[in-house]
Formats: sequence, C-alpha cells, structure tokens
Amino acid sequence: MMGQVTIESREFALSNLDKVLWPDDGYTKGELIHYYVQVADYLLPHLRGRPLVLTRFPDGIHRKSFYQKNAPDYLPPWIRTFSWYSEDSQRDIRFIVAEEAATLAWLANQACIEMHPWLSSIESIDNPDFAVIDLDPSPGSRYQDVVDIALVVKELLDNLGLRSYPKTSGSAGLHIYIPVEAVYTYEQVRKFAHVLASMVTEVLPHIATIERAVKKRGHKVYVDYLQNVLGKTLSSVYSVRPRPGAPVSTPLLWDEVSQITPAQFTIKTILSRLRDYGDLFAPVLQDRQNLEPACHKLGLPIF
Repeated sequence: MMGQVTIESREFALSNLDKVLWPDDGYTKGELIHYYVQVADYLLPHLRGRPLVLTRFPDGIHRKSFYQKNAPDYLPPWIRTFSWYSEDSQRDIRFIVAEEAATLAWLANQACIEMHPWLSSIESIDNPDFAVIDLDPSPGSRYQDVVDIALVVKELLDNLGLRSYPKTSGSAGLHIYIPVEAVYTYEQVRKFAHVLASMVTEVLPHIATIERAVKKRGHKVYVDYLQNVLGKTLSSVYSVRPRPGAPVSTPLLWDEVSQITPAQFTIKTILSRLRDYGDLFAPVLQDRQNLEPACHKLGLPIF
C-alpha cells in the first residue's frame, strides 16, 4: 500500500502503510504517520531549530533498530538540515531539523518511531536551554520509587526558587526539565544537575542512586544527570516509544505525578488529553531561568 500525499504543499510518497510496527497491538506504520501529523502543532515547537537524532525500526519494535544522526542522501531538499563537526567521529554530521508536519510524516514513513532533539538549539549550540534529570528505574524498581524521587527533586528545586516541568519518558521513568537561560555551558549545567542528583540520593539512599555502573545499582532508580552533554539527547515530549501499546512521552502537572503511570498515554489516547490541557510543556521553551541565585544558595562556585 503506497501513494502520493500532499501536506502543507509538500508532495511526497508514502509506502507500506499497512506494515505492522507494534505486533502485539497491530499498530501500523500508517497509524504512526497519522499520529505524528495529528500531533505536529504540539510537537514541532519542541523540535524547531534543534538537531535531531532518530531511532528507526524498519521491521517493527521487536526487531533490529538503529540510530540515525546523519541525514540520508535521499532526504527531500525541502527538509532542513544542520551540519556539525563531531570530534568523536572526526567528520561533519548533517542532522535533520524537523520544522514542518510534512517532515514528521516523511520521517515516520522511514519508520522513525523516536524523536530525540538536542538540549540546545542551532542558534546557541554550545549552551543548553534546560537542565534535565532522567529518573531511570532499574529491574526491580517500583514506579512509586520514581514518583517519590521526582517529588523530592521538585521540593529541592522549589526551595532553590527554580521552576521545573515533569514528563513521562514514555518508557518506565520520568524526565524533569529545568529551563535555563542559554548562557551556560553544558559543563556548568551538568555540574549543577550533579549536585541536585547527589542531594536527592542523600535524602533517599534506599531507592535512589547516581551509580553509573548498571550492575552496581541493584534495585535503585538511577538519577541520571549525565544527559547534560553536548550531543546527548532524551526522547522528545510527544515522541512515541518502541514499547507495547505505543506509549508517548507526555508532560504532566506536578499534581498528577503520583496519580499517573507512563503507559496511560499512547498514540491512541494522547490527543484527547492535548485537546483538554493543551501543551503543558510550552513553558519549557519560554521560562528561562538564571541559575546563579540557586548556586549561591547551595554555596556552589560553579559559575
């Protein structure tokens, strides 16, 4: 099943729309494309101007997948790209930048299930727009542990005078975003996040850890501050995840964190929530905060 489509004046071909990507649920590539077009108005503001790392699952979520950083040669000329020299790869990488609904549809047609934007924008590539804390459960962790840790993170940030915004990872954890002015280096933001994570593990040592070695974490939730690195990414808000049920990374109100589980919001259920609540993550793009007062309270000589 295939055919030409036109989305906002962009004409291109879609193919194999009935290909099943979620075998347990029967969800197809066509349904993935339909979701990303429907959610475009909410998702695109969080992708615009940001290099994008994609995860492709050409044969479904239980088969081989791969990350795509470099744009393919067959990328349509109307899709924006951004070239960046990678010291690790010793070459220029041409990242895709998603700024139109048509781009999302084209990517979904390539079986790109996950969208991972950078934490910084092209305009200030070396200065992140937010600090992030990724609460990543270990085997044996309870989701309630994730919730308890998130609420301590929230209390700590409140005491420091910083606003924070939670979202489900779309998998088993939670992401907490702290919007900041794009004037700090990744190293500065990472050091700040490290201090936060360390303080949280001191309060909740029985369920939280910053131990990097997976085997040494036991059943504790990993409070990951190491995503605050140039080029590292988290799944975007409203990104689909390659898990049963096709869950979607979903912003939450802090009052909801203890009442909601990540599996509740999927490509089939998220749109009604968006109609009711709008984009709860919109402030993350606008609510720029200065970290110096918080660092002063903590007695940190970071800046």
